[in-house]
Amino acid sequence: MYQCPMQCEGDKTYDEAGSCPICNMDLKQLETASKDIETDEISEESIFNLTSKWHTEEGNEIQLEDLKGKTLVMVMIYTSCKAACPRLVADMRNIEAKIPTENIKNVQFALVSIDPETDTPERLKAFAIENEMDGEQWTFLQGTVDGVREFANVLSVKYKEISPIDFSHSNIISVFNPAGELKHQQEGLGVDNKETIEAILQLTQY
Repeated sequence: MYQCPMQCEGDKTYDEAGSCPICNMDLKQLETASKDIETDEISEESIFNLTSKWHTEEGNEIQLEDLKGKTLVMVMIYTSCKAACPRLVADMRNIEAKIPTENIKNVQFALVSIDPETDTPERLKAFAIENEMDGEQWTFLQGTVDGVREFANVLSVKYKEISPIDFSHSNIISVFNPAGELKHQQEGLGVDNKETIEAILQLTQY
């Protein structure tokens, strides 16, 4: 949309660039707010409604809404796990490896600890480096006990502490659109991730 900068014809706009028929000044392109409005709106189904505070592996405090704008691929793990979590981490890396370069810039992979007392930002940072998940597309989150429980309920992830350093838990990788709405879930370990890849690609085609 274009409009005379002097508004010679009031609020009249034009579809194409050109000159004002009154003062001959070049028409100025108007900024359209529709896209911004669309991305700013949060639906009732969005995880961005959760107001819990989280710490990243870099020690920064964020809310989930700070992750808005990218397709989110999220999983809940804990770093001292010796059984399922290493396989979930491998699944996440396998998914990332299959996303083309032009799509990966629009994806954020987030690993949320279900053991916030043990998994400090420092420990999460070391875990990220150890597993070669220290790039910009990777984020590790430590929350509060209540925040983690609330988030797990949203994802339908069940977990239970069975000893001070051991948890039983669901093995689910979730995909959210840039508005924080759940679009796909992959359940199990080492499963065929074809549908997960397709869901991510559909959400990152701009």
